[in-house]
Amino acid sequence: MKPLKTTAIAVMLVAIGVGLLLFWRHEERYPSTKDAYIGANIIYVAAQVTGQVAEVHISDNQAVKAGDLLFSIDETQFKASVDAAKADLDSAVQQAKSYSTKITAAEAAVESAQSAYDTANKSLERAKALFASGDVAQASLDQTTSEFAQASARLTTSQSSLLALQSGLEAKQDDILSSQAQLEIAETNLAWTKVFAAADGWVANLTLRPGSSVSANAPQFSIVESSDWWVDANFKETSLPRIRPGQSVTVQVDMLPGVKLRGKVASIGRGSGDTFSLLPSENASGNWVKVTRRFPVRIELDPTDAPLRVGGSSKVVVDTTGPADGK
Repeated sequence: MKPLKTTAIAVMLVAIGVGLLLFWRHEERYPSTKDAYIGANIIYVAAQVTGQVAEVHISDNQAVKAGDLLFSIDETQFKASVDAAKADLDSAVQQAKSYSTKITAAEAAVESAQSAYDTANKSLERAKALFASGDVAQASLDQTTSEFAQASARLTTSQSSLLALQSGLEAKQDDILSSQAQLEIAETNLAWTKVFAAADGWVANLTLRPGSSVSANAPQFSIVESSDWWVDANFKETSLPRIRPGQSVTVQVDMLPGVKLRGKVASIGRGSGDTFSLLPSENASGNWVKVTRRFPVRIELDPTDAPLRVGGSSKVVVDTTGPADGK
């Protein structure tokens, strides 16, 4: 009887040992973790102008498509700004046209003054020659000289007026550019009173109501994108040596019993979870105890119709026996 007991104990110990060995080998080839959570891109929706909410066109947890109208801000002051900017632009254009008309007249005056100056100059040169030969009196030369001086003064005055008008036109053209820029800004602000969805997804954390005051660029609620889903799995550092990007992954989500999702390892974090926390662990003490660290591993999920939700707990199993990227 005693040998039989000894044999039974030995068989039991061998079975336990074989079981532990198989379990260890399985865990080595298929490392797993339950410290894993579903992730997705989250868009924080904010208005680009400050104002009072006129209408909210969505409800919390509602599915939306890119381009759907989410909410709108009262347009009254923004329409008034557009009207004022248009009036300023029209005024600047009219003033520029007025300067253009005056410049046309001033150019004609300069041309006339230049012609009179050329005639007076020729008369003066002829009078000087005649005076030198004694054919005209001093009084006639003085008269011709005076007429030349007057023609020269008129030419200088007309040229100065033309330059002043041209400078004024340049200033008005600058005013037109400035008014156009102000009009574009006012029209852009008016367009921004309507806030549209930037991507397909679901509305989350919506508390916005008509009559609420919103500030520019202040997030009001979120949209959980429906296009890309992943899992952030935190593996023990002892499991990382065999994990490589590209390896096949099986994911079980706690809220979806019986559903298995497929994916692959996308990347492995370069720092442990507590490395980037606000209060990292302090190891420089006399009572230090070694604790196995966990490192984040990003799992890219294959396309699925499963009703995933951000933050859902999951179990992740990596098949390290399969091919990896670059191999």
